[in-house]
Amino acid sequence: MFSLLLLLMVEYDHWRVKKMKRYVVWDWNGTLLNDVELGFQTINVLLREEGLAPLATLAQYRAVFQFPVIAYYEKVGFDFEKKPFPILAQRYMEVYQPASLHCSLYAQAETALASLHHKGKEQILLSASQLSFLKEQLAQYDISDYFSDIWGLSDYYAHSKAELAKRMIEEKGLRKEEVVFIGDSVHDYEVACSVGCTCILVAAGHQSREALLKCDAEVVEDLLGAMALIEQM
Repeated sequence: MFSLLLLLMVEYDHWRVKKMKRYVVWDWNGTLLNDVELGFQTINVLLREEGLAPLATLAQYRAVFQFPVIAYYEKVGFDFEKKPFPILAQRYMEVYQPASLHCSLYAQAETALASLHHKGKEQILLSASQLSFLKEQLAQYDISDYFSDIWGLSDYYAHSKAELAKRMIEEKGLRKEEVVFIGDSVHDYEVACSVGCTCILVAAGHQSREALLKCDAEVVEDLLGAMALIEQM
C-alpha cells in the first residue's frame, strides 16, 4: 500500500512538472509598453494628413484596431489607390517611433518581469515590430536582462508574427505545454494557437475587451491578473 502511494505521488509530481509553464513569451506594444494613447494619436495624424476624419475617442481606436495592420488601415478609411500602404506605414513610423521612446511601461510591468525571473521562468520577447525599432525602444528601460531572446520582424508592416513564433519554438526546442504567451490582441491569441500554446490576454492594450473575449483564452484586466493565472498553471 505504501509503495503504491509513493508511486502515485511520484507520477503526480512528474505530471505537475510536465504541465508547469517554464517559458513566458511576452508581446511588447500594448502589453509591456504603454503606447496605446500614442497609437491613437499617430493614426489620427495620418488620417488628418490624408483629409480623412480622425478617430473620435480612444475607445473607438481600440474597437477598430487589428492585425494585420493593413486591414486596420483599410477599416479606418485609407485609400491605398491614393496612398499605398507601404508609404502610409513609413509615415506612421516617422511620427510614432521618436515619440515612443518617451512612453512608459505599464505600472506592473517591471514587477511582473522581476517576479517571473525570481521564479526561474525563462522570458522571451516576441513582437510584430521591426526588430531594430524594438531594440531602440527596449534600450530606454532597464529590463533587457529579463529576456533570454528578443524576436522582431524585418520590416515595419506589422503583418504577422506567427511564422516568427514557429521559428522561435523550433529553434529553441520548446515543448508547447511549457509555454504561455501574454499579449493584448486577438493576433497574440492566434499566434499562440498556431504553435499550440496557452495564451493570456490583457485587456489594457490596443484592442478592446469585447474583441478579446471572443477568443478562447483567459482575459485579465492587467499584468497582475496575468501573474495570478500563471501561478495556477
